Amino acid sequence: MRTIFFILLFLAMVPVKAQLLLVPDQVFDGEILHSNWVVLVTENRITFAGPIASLKNSRSYEKKELKGMTLMPGIIEGHSHLLLHPYNETEWNDQVLKESPVERAIRGVVHAKKSLMAGITTMRDLGAEGAGYTDVYLKKTIEDGIIPGPRLLVAGPAIVATGAYGPKGFHDGVTVPLGAEPVSGKAEAIREVRTQLGNGANFIKIYADYRWGKDEPSQPTFLQEEIDAMVATATSAGRYAIAHASTPEGMRRAILGGVETIEHGDGGTMEIFKMMKEKGVGLCPTLAAGDAIERYKGWKKGMEPDTDRISKKKKSFKLALESEVDIVFGGDVGVYSHGENYREMELMAEYGMQPLKVLQSATSVNARIFHLDELGRIQKNFLADLIAVEGNPITDIKKMRKVTFVMKDGVVYED
Repeated sequence: MRTIFFILLFLAMVPVKAQLLLVPDQVFDGEILHSNWVVLVTENRITFAGPIASLKNSRSYEKKELKGMTLMPGIIEGHSHLLLHPYNETEWNDQVLKESPVERAIRGVVHAKKSLMAGITTMRDLGAEGAGYTDVYLKKTIEDGIIPGPRLLVAGPAIVATGAYGPKGFHDGVTVPLGAEPVSGKAEAIREVRTQLGNGANFIKIYADYRWGKDEPSQPTFLQEEIDAMVATATSAGRYAIAHASTPEGMRRAILGGVETIEHGDGGTMEIFKMMKEKGVGLCPTLAAGDAIERYKGWKKGMEPDTDRISKKKKSFKLALESEVDIVFGGDVGVYSHGENYREMELMAEYGMQPLKVLQSATSVNARIFHLDELGRIQKNFLADLIAVEGNPITDIKKMRKVTFVMKDGVVYED
């Protein structure tokens, strides 16, 4: 009896791991769709994914029925700005110049929650746009459990060539806050990369091209040696660099310099996309941002012919698909409303990408490119970042508009 007593006492002291068995109609595992699968979550990990007949003691677990739904990995947003809000509400210049970092941080809290509720469980934020390191602290408050939001990977202030970024239009005696940190020469570039990494940036964003004057076309901003130095500095610190680039030459310099993704890529050619494919550089096309900006200018989509910008974007995206370069899901959300990340998915499909490939891009592909080894798939021992939508998003990508179940790190936020 004494032995039994001590055994029972020992068992009572062992913490019981919370387990939840999710039972949807189908499971998209990050690669393909499965019918008659279940997913077992133990604390914050996936401990089983497969047919229920293969799960021992399946009746002993707490079940969550997801009837009529598809369960899938949490969405990984590749290009966002949590500290920006739609430009038809407030122009970018006014957000940078008239909204304090405090106000923008408060907006960022709201944006982070909206993103999570929309199924975005991980998000790459590509620059605070004049708000310093506010994105770093937004990330910290999420990690500390102070506010709800996605897992964040943040770029900090980002880096641009001296004279190339805005806000602009002031005489030379006026100093205004800029949307990124300007540098010139290898020494300054190296110093700024180290500063940003030291202040908490997870990666470095480089503006490889930009408009030097109002209404001018974009031109390359950094010399090849400057880009090479910034990438090498980030790489030696165990981090990586990405590049804003829309011109063929700006893209070429960034690719040769060793960046991991090209953001926008509007003017990409087949030659450039093949170079990206050969060197393993991903393309984040940000289709939804261009679509939104054209609408803000008065374009009535569906009622009027495509604008020149939209026509060129469709052409370059088609070339990118033909080249088989990795496509990174990321819409530049912040230009349009946070929580409407599905707009990028719908445009990717509308511009010619298969819906299955779109969903792979937003889950397993982004996880691979962003070095997230435990995310992006529904697989044993992966982190339990899971969402569910009604119906089948592979046959109808618009199903991604309404996410009905959100779990991040084993915690249910939306049910």
